Amino acid sequence: MTDASPFPGDFVQTAQTLDRGTIEALREAVALGRWPNGTRLTADQRGLCLEAVLAWEHRHLPPEEHTGYVPSPKDACGSEPETPAALRWMDEA
Repeated sequence: MTDASPFPGDFVQTAQTLDRGTIEALREAVALGRWPNGTRLTADQRGLCLEAVLAWEHRHLPPEEHTGYVPSPKDACGSEPETPAALRWMDEA
């Protein structure tokens, strides 16, 4: 989390104390755009749920398990990324 969060510090602190089951329910609600009872999330609700999930993950999970984590090319395959080859057009001799 950064200090640029639009939410007050107590929101982040509270989100970090939620249990894993609650976080999973919030994560599912964000993914589906609906609460478990089928009611649609508003844009504000979706943003708050996502912020809570991210705050919780920041405190309880290693970075590689965070939502949206993208490994570096080296981490993804265990070796340096390949150097891209130059394109050659078919009509070139």
